[in-house]
Formats: sequence, C-alpha cells, structure tokens
Amino acid sequence: MTITYEWRGGFDNEAVNALHAQGFDHAPMPIDWHAQLHRHSLGWVCAREGDRLVGFVNVAWDGGVHAFVLDTVVAQDVRRGGIGALLVAAAARGAREARCEWLHVDFEEHLRAFYFDACGFRPTDAGLIALR
Repeated sequence: MTITYEWRGGFDNEAVNALHAQGFDHAPMPIDWHAQLHRHSLGWVCAREGDRLVGFVNVAWDGGVHAFVLDTVVAQDVRRGGIGALLVAAAARGAREARCEWLHVDFEEHLRAFYFDACGFRPTDAGLIALR
C-alpha cells in the first residue's frame, strides 16, 4: 500500500465528512470543509491511497506563531500502520514552513501514547473550560 501525503491537498467534502464520521463515531454531517478550512485554517494534510482519502488532519492557527492540530483521523481499515503519525509530521512541517513556533494538540486519554510517543509531542500544563 502506497500512501501519499499532501499539505493543503485537494479533497471532496463528502469524503472528509465520511472519514470524520467513521473516525469520530457519528453520523455523516453536511459540513462544508472547503469553506471552514479556507476561513480558519493554516492548512491541512490529506493522506491518500490512490484516489481514496484514508487520512486527514486540520491545522488551525492564531494567525501568528501558534498552530493547533485538530480532527486527526485515519480510515479504520488502515489504522495502526503509521499513517496518523505521518499526517501529524506533515502538519508539523507545514506549520514550521509557515513560520509557526508552536504546534499544540489536545486529545482524549486513550490517544496519549499516539501523540506523545508516535508524534513527539511533550506533556504541558493546559486548561480547559467545557462550554457545553
């Protein structure tokens, strides 16, 4: 299996919605990813096996030196093969090339080993307010 990774790669909204629904265990939603990403994101990375979208990560930012990894997702049938870590590595390269100095991520406890061990993030103190 050959996987290609593309910073700010082209994508179909339906494909991202289907992948996101599978990865985050919810029904597909009609999100306009094109509009959302172009309005709020520094970039994104698409992972493809041929024409099939098998991975995706969004890189939001503050317009300055902070970038944020969001929505990291890999198709269920190709997980555990390093695609997620390579998506995050491509996201880090894209943020670095845009002159960002920091790449942030937050995650659920079960993803701790992925982000710390596989992706190289380090633990930091952070805060969170639940708004809903």
